Amino acid sequence: MNERNINRRRKADTCTVGTVSLEAFAKYMNDVLRVRFVAACLVAVAITSGCSRKEDTQPVKAAPKLETFNLQKELFTTELGVPGELISYQQVDLYARETSFVKKLYVDVGSEVKQGDLLISMEAPEINSRLSGAESRYKSQEAVYTASKATYDRLLETSKTPGTVSQNDLDQAKARMNADLAQLESAKASFQEVGDTRRYLEIRAPFSGVVSARNVNLGAYVGPTGKGSEFPLLTLQEQRRLRLVVSVPEAYTSFFKQGDSVQFRVKARATEVFHATIKRHAGALDTKLRSERVEMDVDNSNGKLLPGMIAEVSIPLKATDSTFVVPTSSIVNSAEGVFVLKVQGDTVNWVTVRPGRTMSGRAEVFGNLRIGDELIKAASEEVRKGSRVR
Repeated sequence: MNERNINRRRKADTCTVGTVSLEAFAKYMNDVLRVRFVAACLVAVAITSGCSRKEDTQPVKAAPKLETFNLQKELFTTELGVPGELISYQQVDLYARETSFVKKLYVDVGSEVKQGDLLISMEAPEINSRLSGAESRYKSQEAVYTASKATYDRLLETSKTPGTVSQNDLDQAKARMNADLAQLESAKASFQEVGDTRRYLEIRAPFSGVVSARNVNLGAYVGPTGKGSEFPLLTLQEQRRLRLVVSVPEAYTSFFKQGDSVQFRVKARATEVFHATIKRHAGALDTKLRSERVEMDVDNSNGKLLPGMIAEVSIPLKATDSTFVVPTSSIVNSAEGVFVLKVQGDTVNWVTVRPGRTMSGRAEVFGNLRIGDELIKAASEEVRKGSRVR
């Protein structure tokens, strides 16, 4: 019994010793990890302290040096480049006035005609019949009026002898003569009307020009629009003079004056420069484009230009008063507004401005500025308000 107890106690002591060893090993490992963590923190702190000391030892940056200029006023003349369209000075679509058939064509596309030249002759037999009937009625009524007038004249002459003709007979003869005269005038008007209608069978040129379109052939049935002629028989254009039409934006309408000369180019003759003279202003803005229609006359006696060409128009915008002019690089356009950088002493101020015309890297500005103000030439919104510069 004693030996068993001794062996049991030895086993218990052995287990206790093993247990104590595992706990000690775990404690040792925790101590090792804690030491390593503390060491890493000390190293990080040392590095941070070293960087901080290095930054603290750097010198403070000096104020940046920027190029400036003194603001001046001048007469700023620019040019406005806008697209334009060349159109014929006059253009007309010719239709048939009366229902008829084409009898003869005297012109074709490209034919040059003069005012009054016969272009197309047509025929309509029923108009000839109407004209003959109207002429017969006119002549018949003329004979009736001649007889009634002769009767009245005889009665009037006889009535000069007292008691030969009653006043009533004389008045009735006069009334009959006046009625016949009215009928004669009516017949004459009808006869002239049919004669005018017959003249519509001949289409003549209303002005000198060039036939640019033909939509009819010999024997074609023609008439007013929707009654045989869906398209015009001929289109006539005056091309010796042309109109150059441009739409001028609202901001530039005050610079245009009647009689000013402008230059333009067309792609078909890219090496040549053409000239035009401002003649007409619309006097109102187009509600869709917010621009004014301006027309210029172009001399095209040499025939180099054609209606429908697109022109690149260069219009001089002459200044009427001096304004502040600055380089475009001095204007800052940002979300905070449009402004220039004004230097007062060694401090920068932002001055809000409104840009005007721009040309060749220079622009007009309007704002709270004075002659001689010092502005930064190459401005940027990175130069903040109130910052110091040299």
